[in-house]
Amino acid sequence: MIYSRSAMGDEQFATLAPQCVEIYQDAPISYMTAHSQELLAHLAATVPVVPVTTRTQAQFDRVTLPGSPFPYAVVSNGGRILVDGTDDATWRASIDHAVRSTAADLDTVVTELRRRTDDSWVKSLRIADDLFCYLVVDLASQPADFLADWTQWCGRHGWTVSQQGRKIYATPGCVTKSSAIGEVRRRLVDSDRITADAPLISAGDGWLDADLLEASDAAIRPRHGELENLGWNRDHVAVTRDSGALAGEEILTWFGDYVRSATEAGDRDINQDAVNELEATP
Repeated sequence: MIYSRSAMGDEQFATLAPQCVEIYQDAPISYMTAHSQELLAHLAATVPVVPVTTRTQAQFDRVTLPGSPFPYAVVSNGGRILVDGTDDATWRASIDHAVRSTAADLDTVVTELRRRTDDSWVKSLRIADDLFCYLVVDLASQPADFLADWTQWCGRHGWTVSQQGRKIYATPGCVTKSSAIGEVRRRLVDSDRITADAPLISAGDGWLDADLLEASDAAIRPRHGELENLGWNRDHVAVTRDSGALAGEEILTWFGDYVRSATEAGDRDINQDAVNELEATP
């Protein structure tokens, strides 16, 4: 939903009236188009919207999204659930237990990653939320065989690898966006915010989003990003016509159309039930 100026490209940045939604170290770094902001604000006023991101809580808190504050948000790739902006300690404790039970520890992974990399192509190695790590790399200098070899090693140790532009993430395989959203969905049903049969619709562009798209009743991905590069498609996952910030607008329009169609279908069912009840009344 948000894009850096370079991700938008000069033409889109010049023509789409982007508005800054993230400032870091006193500089604007992320934007949304005005139309995207309008679409997201309307969507959040209509149905429960749950922001989901690989960003840590601190990184997510830098972003000002229309429709906020959100009752729930998922950050750290599912490692944390925020409830009214506050970290749910119980969920995080369950995640830490799952990682200890199923995957190599973070120190082991970071040690192996350092052994495999050097300053000739790695700009930095960062630890996120004491849970996962990622590299920021020089794409032109990245060794051609690194990603495949690193993915194989991580797979043997219970971790998942994803490259999104200049960033290469390594995350515990048990830490997923779909599991966190499953927990949020359970809470929304328990609190009568949604019905048990309410559809889940989602969007994402990277390998770390794939499990969430798979778990959704319907989903959409943009015509750019890691999943596009991998040629990843599913029957229930639509693909935008455009890329960049225009894809963001298209995704939000698709969300709105889906919600409107589902609401109209529900209203028709209710009206038909009323007719059936009337016809059955002597």
